[in-house]
Amino acid sequence: MAGPTLVDQLKTKFGEKISGANLENIDPWIEISPDGLLEVCRHLRDEPSLAFDYLSCISGVDYLHTDEKKAAKSEWQPHTEVVYHLYSMKHKHSLVLKVMLPRWRDNEPGELPEVPTVSHLWSTADWHEREVYDLSGVYFTGHPNLRRILCPEDWVGHPLRKDYQMPLEYHGIRGR
Repeated sequence: MAGPTLVDQLKTKFGEKISGANLENIDPWIEISPDGLLEVCRHLRDEPSLAFDYLSCISGVDYLHTDEKKAAKSEWQPHTEVVYHLYSMKHKHSLVLKVMLPRWRDNEPGELPEVPTVSHLWSTADWHEREVYDLSGVYFTGHPNLRRILCPEDWVGHPLRKDYQMPLEYHGIRGR
């Protein structure tokens, strides 16, 4: 579905809010700037020729090399990606969207990167965003109930971040 014509249409309509694309991937994707996410997603859902009426998954991906030698050779800077998988029941086509974020807001360690919620556009985003918040440490601004979904409320850190340190114990229970 994510052929050049869709990317061109989106670039024409949204300009620099469409910040990249990789249509050669197994799952072709389009990159959207964080400030364009809501506008683009609303269009993808509401435009009759597209009708992306189902959000099947949101994932958080932490791009960080913890090995200094690998980091020195890396072609990318550490960052976080939020990946959205959309599907149109009507047209039977799919699309992957990516939003690139810094690992930490304002480069302040511990300050979670932020992206707007899409839970008001697709109700399935409610739990998916909570999972990404809990495990990957991305804050979804405007989410109606953003709290942990898998880890206990008092858990410290986000386990899917590459630099996460597993606590030696939790409430007196020792880990491995």
